[in-house]
Amino acid sequence: MAKQPDYKAAVSHLKGCDAKLRNLIEKVGEPNITLRHSHTIFYSLMRAIIYQQLAGAAASAILGRVEALADGYQMTPEQLLSLPDERLRGAGLSKNKLAALRDLAAKVLDDTVPTARQMVRMDDEEIIARVTQVRGIGRWTVEMLLIFRLGRMDILPLDDFGVRKGFQRAYKLKDMPTRKELAARGARWSPWRSVAAWYLWRSCEMKPAARKAPLANSSPRKSKRPK
Repeated sequence: MAKQPDYKAAVSHLKGCDAKLRNLIEKVGEPNITLRHSHTIFYSLMRAIIYQQLAGAAASAILGRVEALADGYQMTPEQLLSLPDERLRGAGLSKNKLAALRDLAAKVLDDTVPTARQMVRMDDEEIIARVTQVRGIGRWTVEMLLIFRLGRMDILPLDDFGVRKGFQRAYKLKDMPTRKELAARGARWSPWRSVAAWYLWRSCEMKPAARKAPLANSSPRKSKRPK
């Protein structure tokens, strides 16, 4: 099990190296990254595949029906491979997602996908290279595994829309940053880039600041009366 991150050290580093990120941190408060230590690697990736391109409620319902086929929580690769296509499709899985899940199960069993214990001894890029061999799993999915299951605190998902949009809002940019621009700025956040990403996600969720009301003694601007 990964140790709980030292968020005080993370906040201190991020506030000290980036004034604009410091402003965001002061608005949001202490970070709270929920780590899913109890999830197996197979279950974490199965869940990610099911959630791809679906609204949360719909994906959660499908996941629940798939789990019910195994009589409980956290289906195993062996259980998934033993189930006929008709039953899994009946739970709501598309043809492509079913193929991806079967490939995932096979690659977990043949050790293409490392175990959690093996991943502890591997660097981030090695894990990404191994897991992206699974059909339907790209770099972003593995980055989410690294952050929220393995507790890796120096991951910056450059292709994540929320991170890019949050950066645009926090830094008051006209356009969203390119991968190169985000990576260059993110270099100063290391070794706490996952925590910085968490704050950028929060920035994306925040409502824009309300426009200040004019002072009582200021002259109002002339405007046309609505017709």
